[in-house]
Amino acid sequence: MTHQPADQRVTPDDLLGNVEAILAGEPDLIANAANVAALLFEALPRINWAGFYFLRDDQLVLGPFQGRVACTRIPLGKGVCGAAASQRETIVVADVHAFPGHIACDAASASEIVVPLIAGDRLIGVLDIDSPIRDRFTPQDRKLVEEVAALLVRALPA
Repeated sequence: MTHQPADQRVTPDDLLGNVEAILAGEPDLIANAANVAALLFEALPRINWAGFYFLRDDQLVLGPFQGRVACTRIPLGKGVCGAAASQRETIVVADVHAFPGHIACDAASASEIVVPLIAGDRLIGVLDIDSPIRDRFTPQDRKLVEEVAALLVRALPA
């Protein structure tokens, strides 16, 4: 099932402003991740999953998300999330079925963007967004999602 947001379009500036507003004064990573996942799920059209995986003992463990039930643990280097985490760089996949080692948590997903969450030199986890549409994520989407991830990381206590 693809989530379709309300009729009004949310601009990138609106989304970033909303993210900044919900993060303001709240240092808790889980609370912030839950609200950011909800905002992304509501704001981005044609997606079916938005959420987080956090690094725990050399694997990614499911965090707050919006969408269908997801894989609970992902080894570093495995699938798109594990690859983005181990490479510490954003990965945009136009067709997940062509990605070597793709982990199909939801068979409906066709494209994906994963942004690592890095504070200083420490990997915290990843922000993962899936779509049932092939080649869904544009360079503008990449920039926007990377900015959202950066805002979340900056909200962490020093």
